[in-house]
Amino acid sequence: MMKFIFSLLFMIPLCFLNYFWLMQWIFFLLTFMFMMNFSFNYMFVNISYMLGMDLLSFMLILLSFWICSLMIMASEKLFKLNYYYNLFMLVMVFLLLSLYLTFSSMNLFIFYLFFEISLIPTLILIIGWGYQPERVEAGIYLLFYTLLMSLPMMILIFYLYMKFNSLAIHTFSYMSGNLFMYLCMNMVFFVKVPMFFVHLWLPKAHVEAPIAGSMILAGIMLKLGGYGLLRFMVLFTDISSYINIVIFNISLIGGFFVSLICIRQSDMKSLIAYSSVSHMGLVLSGIMSLNLWGFWGALTMMLAHGLCSSGLFCLANISYERLYSRSLYLNKGLLNLMPSMALWWFLLCSSNMAAPPSMNLFGEILLINSLVSFNWMSMIFLSLLSFFSAVYSLFLYSYVQHGKYYSGNYSFYQGVYREFLLLFLHWFPLNLLILKGEYFSLWV
Repeated sequence: MMKFIFSLLFMIPLCFLNYFWLMQWIFFLLTFMFMMNFSFNYMFVNISYMLGMDLLSFMLILLSFWICSLMIMASEKLFKLNYYYNLFMLVMVFLLLSLYLTFSSMNLFIFYLFFEISLIPTLILIIGWGYQPERVEAGIYLLFYTLLMSLPMMILIFYLYMKFNSLAIHTFSYMSGNLFMYLCMNMVFFVKVPMFFVHLWLPKAHVEAPIAGSMILAGIMLKLGGYGLLRFMVLFTDISSYINIVIFNISLIGGFFVSLICIRQSDMKSLIAYSSVSHMGLVLSGIMSLNLWGFWGALTMMLAHGLCSSGLFCLANISYERLYSRSLYLNKGLLNLMPSMALWWFLLCSSNMAAPPSMNLFGEILLINSLVSFNWMSMIFLSLLSFFSAVYSLFLYSYVQHGKYYSGNYSFYQGVYREFLLLFLHWFPLNLLILKGEYFSLWV
């Protein structure tokens, strides 16, 4: 585990060299090197210095490496315009380092520490390279929503150390059925997922963030909440059998309402951000079912959503770089202007609505099985969720691609190789991993 940490630390001096492609290929090389560490063992492996990983950690660390590599590829404009590119690369390295340590930590306090530290590079990305003046307000939303809810968790960690004399995650076999302890531990994860009612920071942060910020928020940051719940929900088996039904209902009904909100959006990034809330509501309800299929489905859906949502943000940014607007009313008729990009809009929008052969479909099948076995009444909102996810995905595709294009466009250019490669590297693993679906059942 330590060799990757040292590799990332040795990359810090390279951030100050103006070699865009070198940094990008080093990130990709580290990704493939980490992929070779795959183990079929469901126990913790590669244990050293309070770090280790099982399959859950491995998948999310691999996703972090992959999304961070693609973030550099998507941010070539910063390098060309020299928008503090060296500082951007430094922030990227620290962000990846903090995510790696969060997912691989076997100590509860180290997990909490790097869980919070990963906020800082994200905040710098939003405030430093965001577009509108409202980015400061979006950054404050992000910071205070998460920090306010994480303070009770820190207090609970101190209590657990006093009680168990250890903070190693695998030593906590059981906690009392105390509602206060349940909320202290899990509220920060509910905010991070985000659960309906505490989701308002996410659309604001997405809309104001640069492309790299949107990709890391959609691809990895939301998964921190899901990872924390998957890791710690087993400690609250007594109380969760009573309280989980409340969170379950809020997630499903909230996901339906957010789907309706999606259809009313006029901003492309805002629509994709709200669709993230809807999909992660489904993930949260799967975890709350305390079901084996629910846990598998949640992991699968998190990976699928990370790739699909990140790809859609890349497409929205590609349109923004041409038209300098994210408005759906101005981004119309792009089929006439960028016909080659229409295929990627179609492929990623179809994946977003869980069409085969995407991994979203595999995740939704597992989650629907889990939720219906937990409570048959959930079929009502599950069918509505599934239907409206198709509605807003088709709405986004048809509105952007068809119709009469904006007459104010006097200069335009087609897609470049880098953009096609970027979109392919989002879509290809998303539709390839369904062929090896058995991997996601090994860690339980």
